[in-house]
Amino acid sequence: MRKASKALWLPVLLAGIAVAGCNDSNPVHTGANDVPAAVEFTKGQPVKAAFTDARAAGMKGVAENERLRLFVDEKTGVIAVLNKQSGEIWYSNPPERDKDPLASGVNKGILSSQLKIDYYNNFGQVNSINTFTDSVSHKQIKFEPIPHGVKVTYQFGTAVKSAADLPMMLSSERIEAMLGKLDKTGQRALKIAYKEDPDKKVYVRNDSALNGLQLDRAFKAFEDAGYTEEDLKKDMEELQFTQEKPEPRIFLASIEYALDGGSLIAKIPASGIQYPSAYPIGNISFLSFFGAGGSKEQGAIFVPDGSGALIRFNNGKKQYPAYQQPVYGEDLTMKTIEDAKTEQAVRLPVFGIIRESGAILGIIEEGASAATIHADISGKLNSYNYVYPSFNVVNKGDVVLQANGQERTLPRFQERPTKSDFTVRYAFLNKEEASYHGLARYYRRYLEEHGGLPKPKPAAEAANMPFYLQLVGGIAKEKHFAGIPYRTIEPLTTFEQSQDIINQMKNRNISNIKLKFSGWFNGGMDHEVPDHVSVDKAVGGSKGLQNFITFTREQEVSFYPDVAVLTANTGKGFNENANAARTLRGVPAALYPLDQALNRRDRDKQPSYVVSPRLTLSYAESVLKGLKEYRPGGISLRDLADQLSSDYRKHNQLDRTESESLSIQALGRFSQANPKVMADGGNVYALPFLSDITNAPMSGSHFKIEDEEIPFYQMVIRGYVDYTGSPFNLSTFTDERQYILKCLEYGAGVYFEWIHEPNDKVKDTEYNDLYAVHYKQWIDQAAEMYREVNDVLKNVRNEPITGHEKLGEGVYKTVYGNGFYVIVNYNRTDVTADGRTVKAESYLTGGVQS
Repeated sequence: MRKASKALWLPVLLAGIAVAGCNDSNPVHTGANDVPAAVEFTKGQPVKAAFTDARAAGMKGVAENERLRLFVDEKTGVIAVLNKQSGEIWYSNPPERDKDPLASGVNKGILSSQLKIDYYNNFGQVNSINTFTDSVSHKQIKFEPIPHGVKVTYQFGTAVKSAADLPMMLSSERIEAMLGKLDKTGQRALKIAYKEDPDKKVYVRNDSALNGLQLDRAFKAFEDAGYTEEDLKKDMEELQFTQEKPEPRIFLASIEYALDGGSLIAKIPASGIQYPSAYPIGNISFLSFFGAGGSKEQGAIFVPDGSGALIRFNNGKKQYPAYQQPVYGEDLTMKTIEDAKTEQAVRLPVFGIIRESGAILGIIEEGASAATIHADISGKLNSYNYVYPSFNVVNKGDVVLQANGQERTLPRFQERPTKSDFTVRYAFLNKEEASYHGLARYYRRYLEEHGGLPKPKPAAEAANMPFYLQLVGGIAKEKHFAGIPYRTIEPLTTFEQSQDIINQMKNRNISNIKLKFSGWFNGGMDHEVPDHVSVDKAVGGSKGLQNFITFTREQEVSFYPDVAVLTANTGKGFNENANAARTLRGVPAALYPLDQALNRRDRDKQPSYVVSPRLTLSYAESVLKGLKEYRPGGISLRDLADQLSSDYRKHNQLDRTESESLSIQALGRFSQANPKVMADGGNVYALPFLSDITNAPMSGSHFKIEDEEIPFYQMVIRGYVDYTGSPFNLSTFTDERQYILKCLEYGAGVYFEWIHEPNDKVKDTEYNDLYAVHYKQWIDQAAEMYREVNDVLKNVRNEPITGHEKLGEGVYKTVYGNGFYVIVNYNRTDVTADGRTVKAESYLTGGVQS
């Protein structure tokens, strides 16, 4: 049999090598992650029970502290956590899963799994394995004690041969020749193993019949018939099929469970993820059904979409796609969608399950930048409502080869796996905290204790709210001289004109102005990369900037000159081949401008580029050096707290977790040099360094599966960081009343973006998105809006949001830390709430400060 086995394997191995050779890419260098093709799994000793509990019948207690007990089922890998105070038990897999009337096939196995692994073959096709079907069913699971918990190791796959080791198809001639060499038993085995396809005039492998004794007989038939590697090669050529190297696909992965106070820490160590180099792991789905709610339970799933959203258990939205969003938004080096996306990014790496009796908050502590959050409801694949993270291990891109008028797409893989453990903290909250504001309070305390927030701002009685203003200085514009085109800087707002605007705002009683100024250096709004700082003469030059900074200090205006660090907005002065991040195809990551009319990227225009993360620190130092003589007191970071990208440069890769680390270091440099740091977006890793956030998430993405958007983000950061949403005059709000109500409900400042020159100055430029920004059109309205918002929110300056609830359709109540509350009514008709009438598109206030 050994000789025949070798005969079957060799040509397929050669075929696999041929495909890899055409791949125009490097193989995945797994290093310590590469698992031998054949490995014998060694089971550990049976789990020693430290205690038992009738409430977790059939499970062994392995760890305990003052608040929790941890149990395991050594036969299935299922774990359970008992909350001692409430008596509630949370299971990694639904206890009644075997009775699920909906789940079948692979979905039945996934319900019983703790991990699901998606891996690639040589052709870039995705295959999936899970701990139940591919590990537990083969009794390839091992438990080892660790401090405060247990480590569970799984081996996926076995070295036992399967039907895939036999040829996919055989010709009629081949079958007849083999039958002539076999006895009756061998003939019968071959006829069962292959079914005739009369349309194609071939015999196709009958996988459903090839198991157990019948599989063994089929292998013996091939051996007795003398089937060789040359025979397989001829069959592949004649019948035009390829077959992957039928090498045992053995994978290893571990989960470490440990109790920590009122939380369970679940970790997938990177060192424990092992796989054959020919089959790189794409991603790992982690504890998909931890705390899942059944089809008859009341509750909700919390997802971190934008400001936050709830998906009610069993909401009946079976026709809509499951929720799925990457943490910290899209990796721009992996961007493949040509259409513009309008969805909000995930800023906080958290998710949750809320039940009537208690709640779980999942906090991704390691590997967040490689994570995606998933959630779905009952009635689709199974009878459960669930939320979980998955983690990217090895990303895949596509290389298109062209020759002789033909195209072929081949995969190209990340050179080495993500350099991070994947760790999730599951915090268990009692009944009184089982709400989304309870989850937010817990997460705020967690960030406080782990240095994830700046120092809280002191509560100030009747202190004015910020008015956020972005002024655009200069833009690049194409002009003509004697018919010859040239590019120049078109001033839209000079430093002197900015003083005029601020004076007019002061005259209208707009106070606490926080001014972001973009388009002031290195060539306007889309400036050259900040490897130096040269103030544009078109807006006033160095002297003008210095005078303006003096003016802002005298007027008590906070000034934030705006800088982009992670994006080369123009190719001028930037060597994209040397300094742009590379995609998996090996080319510089280009970002083409959006065609507003078609809502697609315009590839006829010059792109900007994703800067390699390895330049982040040097650019930060250059900016700080260039601003040192001006001492502006603040800085605005356009992209450093908003986007996060990898660099797949050959032999010099930086994955997204490494990129995050470099961004954190750069944010620290800016924070040390400036008492005030403003940033767009506000990803959680940036929060400790920020004083202000613009374009903070003020809604969710309105995915169809979601039921309600909530101010979870605001409940976490208010009182530590000031924030506002997008500028009103460039937002999707068509009604100032709706914008004002949103500010009151979410505790946010008012924000406008202006220029001094008329709007037609941006006509026929690449800045058509600045379509309604002339300050004279907005300043009076802005003053009124600010007055109304400030009159309410100055009562809760720097107070956290401690409560929020939906009182009715379009009616919400927000409670602040000092007891002051606001009830807003977004409807165009009056409503009654809390026994009081709230006028249409208006609000009521109450509490200790009313």
